[in-house]
Parts: sequence; structure tokens; C-alpha cells
Amino acid sequence: MEVPLIGVTGATGQVGRLVARHLAAAGRRHRLLVRDPTSPRVPSSPATVDVRRVDYADHDLCRDALRGVDVLLMVSAHESPTRVADQATFVDAAAAAGVRHVVYTSFAAAAPDATFTLARDHHATETHLAASGVRWTALRDTLYLDFLEDLVGADGVIRGPAGDGRCAVVARADVARVAATVLQQPDEHVDRTYDLTGPQSLSLADVARILSDVRGRHVAFHDETIDEAYASRAVYGAPRWQVDAWVSTYTAIATNVMATPTDTVARLTGTPPTTLEAHLRSTPPATA
Repeated sequence: MEVPLIGVTGATGQVGRLVARHLAAAGRRHRLLVRDPTSPRVPSSPATVDVRRVDYADHDLCRDALRGVDVLLMVSAHESPTRVADQATFVDAAAAAGVRHVVYTSFAAAAPDATFTLARDHHATETHLAASGVRWTALRDTLYLDFLEDLVGADGVIRGPAGDGRCAVVARADVARVAATVLQQPDEHVDRTYDLTGPQSLSLADVARILSDVRGRHVAFHDETIDEAYASRAVYGAPRWQVDAWVSTYTAIATNVMATPTDTVARLTGTPPTTLEAHLRSTPPATA
């Protein structure tokens, strides 16, 4: 019996590349699905069958690129006003191509009324997947701990209306390990939703303290008001939906909706998730 072909979207991005690396190490046949097959960021390995171009908004292009794929990693598209529609189009293309199982990178507490506005997009995609007739697994990760250092301003301050709320931040590498595990054993994870977290529940004041200790420079957290948060981000000239997303990242933390660590990463992969301190000690400073 032929080994199922695994499709990996987002293979030039951070999570997709890591997943492709795990599949290559396991010798599992996979197809890379990217927006630009000529990009130097496209990974290469003997286990890579081929590389195809996809655009989530182009149904026919995606349907043709997905033919022959049995199990698919669907990395969520970049934030945009059309993301919900584009992802629905991609799900429909996967169903039309005969994909049997889709593993989707969703977000913690995805719901139609989620405080974090972009989690509403993820809920819409999860709902569309469930109605598509395709088997699915939703990987609901919290905020990436890899991203936290990027929140620090040039003055060494993290600003946002998060209060003393907490978040069990998770490493991209741990999300990728779970995704690779599910892709290789999809029948064990049919129509399941997994909450992926790190091992610690941290406030942004905790994050600032850990960054200070590891990096050897003072980092502080300033709890903005909502009005201050919108005003401090107005300088970027971003559209309102984007600013809403930025601000609601912090207000979601304030609600503690992402505060509780789960055992999912360790249970599914056999290896516990990494801590923020361990991640920082293994990587150069974000400003380096």
C-alpha cells in the first residue's frame, strides 16, 4: 500500500518549514505548497516529492496543486480583510481535490465573539472545515513565545492594555512538532481540537522580567489604557481592522482566556514544551 502523500502549506514560513523538516527527518513523502516556488526559502530534502504554487484565493489553482495529497497542513493565511473568504476557498479546493484530512493552525479560544479579533477569523475557518466533509484537526495555539521579544519598544518597554492577565505562550517549534505528529498519524486525531500552550502562565510583567534577566538589559511593561493603546499605534497608519487586532492581542491576555497551560504538546509528542527562558537562551537577541 502506498504511503499517503502529505501536503505542507506555508513551507517558506517559520512553522511550515519546521514541519517540513520533521517530515524529512522521518522520511515521509511530502509536497510543499507555497506562493512562490522559486523562493530561496523553499526547503529541500529527498522526501520532498515536488513543490507546487498555491494562492488561497484561487480555487482552481489550489485544487490542481492539491490533487494526490491525502493529508494536508493548512497554515493560516497572513492577516488580511479577505482571510476568511480566502481560507474558505482553499478548504473548498482541498475537498474538490480529494484531500482526506486537513490539519489547520488555528488560535486559542477561537469563537465568533472572541476578544482577539483575529480569533474570530479562525473560528469561521474551523466552522467551514467542519462543514466541508473533509476530516480535520484544529491546532489552537496561544501567542508564540518567539514573538514576545518583538513587543519590546526601542525604549525597552512593552506597551499594551493587558493588565495583570496571563498567557501560556507556546514556541513555534512545539506547534510544529505537534503538527508533524498529527500529519503522520491523522486517523488518531480525526475531528479533534487541540489547545497548544507552553508550560508557564506568564503576565507581560513576567515576560519583561525574564527578558531582563536573560538579555541583561532592563525591560519593563506599561499597562496602557485602551485609548492610549490606539493612540500609540496610530503612528503606523495601519487600517482600523489591523489596529483592532493589535490592541485586542493585549485585551485578550487581560481576560486570561489563554492563561491555562495544557499537557497537549507533551502528550502528543512525548517531549514537554519549551519555556520562554530556555528559548531565549538558545537564540540571539531579536535586535542582534
